[in-house]
Amino acid sequence: MSLAPLALESAGADAAFLLARVLFGGILAFMGLNHFQNAESMSGYAEMKGVPAASLAVPFTGGMLLLGGLGIALGAFPLLAAGAIAVFLIVTTPLMHDFWAVPEDQQQDEMTAFLKNVAMLGGAFVFLALAGTDWAYALGVGL
Repeated sequence: MSLAPLALESAGADAAFLLARVLFGGILAFMGLNHFQNAESMSGYAEMKGVPAASLAVPFTGGMLLLGGLGIALGAFPLLAAGAIAVFLIVTTPLMHDFWAVPEDQQQDEMTAFLKNVAMLGGAFVFLALAGTDWAYALGVGL
């Protein structure tokens, strides 16, 4: 595996990177699946947050999460997969988890969700930066 400047060329590093991909991508794919399984309640929440066409936005973003997460986990179309996750998080994090604009009793929950998304955005940027490198144990298709 070639992770250019990092030079992580060992079986342990390959296994750790695979585990990171599976954990990160799997959680994102699960979150995307949740958009479909709970579309009605999620659409209501999105509507309450002012999302236009929430009943269309929820399955669309669910698809971004599901396909992006699977792409990262499997090492398929890594640029597209990590890019979809990054775009999703950049757009939805301040829109859906605006802790500064909610009543005080909701601020802690929204701040926790906001910070979780920011941490995941950092992970998405790492995978985006590594998208042009060879990923061990990856399907290795696409950009």
